[in-house]
Amino acid sequence: MITTQLLHPASIVVVGASNNVHKPGGAILRNLISGGYAGELRAVNPKEAEVQGVKAYADVKDLPETNLAILAIPAPMCPDVVDVLAAEKQVRAFIILSAGFGEETHEGALLEDRILATVNQYGASLIGPNCIGYMNAWHHSVFSQPIPQLHPQGVDLISSSGATAVFILESAVTKGLQFNSVWSVGNAKQIGVEDVLQYMDEHFDPDRDSHIKLLYIESIGDPDRLLFHASSLIKKGCKIAAIKAGSSESGSRAASSHTGAIASSDSAVEALFRKAGIVRCYSREELTTVGCIFTLPELRGKNFAIITHAGGPGVMLTDALSKGGLNVPKLEGPLAEELKAQLYPGAAVGNPIDILATGTPQHLKLCLDYCENKFDNIDAVMAIFGTPGLVTMFEMYDVLHEAMQTCRKPIFPILPSINTAGAEVADFLKKGHVNFADEVTLGTALTRIMNAPRPAANEIELFGVDVPRIRRIIDSIDTDGYIAPNQVQALLHSAGIPLVDEFVSPKKEEVLAFARRAGFPVVAKVVGPVHKSDVGGVVLNIKTEQHLALEFDRMMQLPEVTAVMVQPMLKGTELFIGAKYEEKFGHVVLCGLGGIFVEVLKDVSSGLAPLSYEEAYSMIHSLRAYKIIKGTRGQKGVNEDKFAEIIVRLSTLLRFATEIKEMDINPLLATEKNVIAVDARIRIEK
Repeated sequence: MITTQLLHPASIVVVGASNNVHKPGGAILRNLISGGYAGELRAVNPKEAEVQGVKAYADVKDLPETNLAILAIPAPMCPDVVDVLAAEKQVRAFIILSAGFGEETHEGALLEDRILATVNQYGASLIGPNCIGYMNAWHHSVFSQPIPQLHPQGVDLISSSGATAVFILESAVTKGLQFNSVWSVGNAKQIGVEDVLQYMDEHFDPDRDSHIKLLYIESIGDPDRLLFHASSLIKKGCKIAAIKAGSSESGSRAASSHTGAIASSDSAVEALFRKAGIVRCYSREELTTVGCIFTLPELRGKNFAIITHAGGPGVMLTDALSKGGLNVPKLEGPLAEELKAQLYPGAAVGNPIDILATGTPQHLKLCLDYCENKFDNIDAVMAIFGTPGLVTMFEMYDVLHEAMQTCRKPIFPILPSINTAGAEVADFLKKGHVNFADEVTLGTALTRIMNAPRPAANEIELFGVDVPRIRRIIDSIDTDGYIAPNQVQALLHSAGIPLVDEFVSPKKEEVLAFARRAGFPVVAKVVGPVHKSDVGGVVLNIKTEQHLALEFDRMMQLPEVTAVMVQPMLKGTELFIGAKYEEKFGHVVLCGLGGIFVEVLKDVSSGLAPLSYEEAYSMIHSLRAYKIIKGTRGQKGVNEDKFAEIIVRLSTLLRFATEIKEMDINPLLATEKNVIAVDARIRIEK
C-alpha cells in the first residue's frame, strides 16, 4: 500500500536520530535537512533535546501527530514503536532502515510479521525493513550518498538492494543522469518491486510523471503482476530497463530432456522480460548507460555516424555497433568529398569521420551539420571527444550542447576525459546533458535497446489448434512421465504442427512393411530409453530391408527398448523447439538450432507462453545462429514463417495443457519450403 503520507508527507519523524552523521539515524536527518525538506521535521532521541538543530523528543509517545516515521533503531524495538506511532500518532507511512529481521533469523521474521500486521491494520505504507530508504524531490529519506539531481522527468529507480541502489546512483551521477525517485524496498515485507510498478502504472500521469524506470530485482515474487504493469507502462510511453540478479542457477531436479538440460530460471526471466518489453541489462554500468540513452530523442533507424578526433575509439565503437546488428554506413560521393575539402589535410570522412587531434570546434560543427542535414543515410550521430590535457574543451562541448538543442537526430556525446577535462565535462553535464564515457559500453547498451521487442499482445493464437481434442488426449492419460509416441503425435497434430510419417511396432514384419510403403531410405529409432542416441538407438539412412531387419534385431536387444520406430529419411536444417514449466512463470518456450547443437552450443532464445507471432519472430532473430536460418554464403535459408508458426502453435498447446512439464521437438527438419517435426518427447505431471 503506497500512501500520500509516504510520497508527500507534511511531517516526518526520525526515530533514533543522531548528531553523528556516520550513523544511519544521523545521516538520514542530515540528508533531509540538506535536501530542503519543507515540512515539519522531528527527532526522537532520549539523550538529546535537539539533534542537528531539530527538536528531539525523549519518547515516541511524546510526539505530536506525524505523517511519516523513519526508524533507525534496533530491530527488537521496532514492533512496539510502530504500534504506538500507528495507533496513537496517526503515522501512515513507515521507512524501517534497521536490519536483523527475516533476512537473518526466524525470530527476526516474526518481528517483521508483527510490524506488517500493524501497518496493514491502519492502512499505512511500509518500506523495508533492511533498506536505505526512499527519496523523491519532496523528501530525501535515505541515509546514503550520493544524492543525485532530482527532477520530475528524471529516472525512477526501484531496487531490491540498498547497497546496489547506492552503486547504481554512483554510476549514474558521473554520467549526468537525473532521477525523479529512488525506492530501496529492502526485505519488501509490504512493498516490493511489483507493488511500486503497479502504483506507477495505475496512477500514471503522462504529463507529470517520469517515463523512465530502472529496476534492480533479486527475486520475482509475482511474475504475472510484473509482466502486466511493466508492459502497461511501456504501452503508455514509458521505457523500462532491469537487472535480474541470481538467475544463473538451474533447477535442482536432474534434467531428462534437451530442454531440461538448457533451461534454467534465467530462461524464465529472459522470457518474461521479452514479453513485457523490458530491456535486460547485466551490470550497473549497462543499466545506467541504457537509462542515459532513454533520455535522448528516440532512435528512428540503425545507421550511425561517428565523429571523432581519435581513431582508436572510433574503430572500437564501430566494432561494438556492428556486432550488435547496428550499422556504420560508408560515407562517399560528392557530399563526402565536399566535407573532406573543408577539414584539415589527412582527415577522414568515410565513417568514422576523423577530424584529427588538431580539429577545431568549427570542424565539429560542420560535421554535425552534414550528418543532420545532408547525409540521408544517417539516423544518429556519436561524437567522441576527449583531450590529452594540452587544450581545454569548453568550446568543443559548447558546439555539442548547441547541436543537441536543435538537431532532430539523436546525438550521443562520448566524452572520455572525465579527469583531464573534468571541469569541461562537469560544465556540459550542468546544462542537463548525459555523458557516455566509454564507447563500447554505449554500443552494447544500444544493442540491448534496439533488439528489445515491444510488449506482446495478450491474444492467444487459436487458429488451427483443436483445444477440445487436446484436452481429451491429456485427460485420457492416467500416468505421469513421458507419454507414448502415438499420444505425442496426437497432441502435435491437434495443435496443427506438421509431423513426419512414422510407425511404431515391436514386430519386425510390421516395421518392414511400413518401410516398403514409405520408401527407402528410412530412419530407425528405439522406443523406451529417454536418450536414444546415447544407447545407439538411432540409425540414419537405412537403404535396404536387409539393413533394417538387422538394425531391428540389434535395437530390440538394447536395455529398456519396447519397440522400434521407423520414419522416412528427410533432409534439411535441424531446428529445435522445447518447453519447460517454471513455477510462478508458466511455460517457457525455447528455440534454436537442433540436433546435437542444442546442448553443445546452447544457442537458444526463450519466450513465455502463450506467444504471439511477433514474439516468435523476435526469438528467432535473437539467435546467434540466425544467419544460418536466414541463409548465408550461398546456402539457402529455411522457411522462417513456418518455424515461427510452429513456435506459436506449440505455445498455444501448452496454454491449454498445463500438465505438460517438459517437452522438446528435436529435430525439426527445415527447408526453404517447409518445417516438419521429426522427433518429439512430452513429459506430463497431473
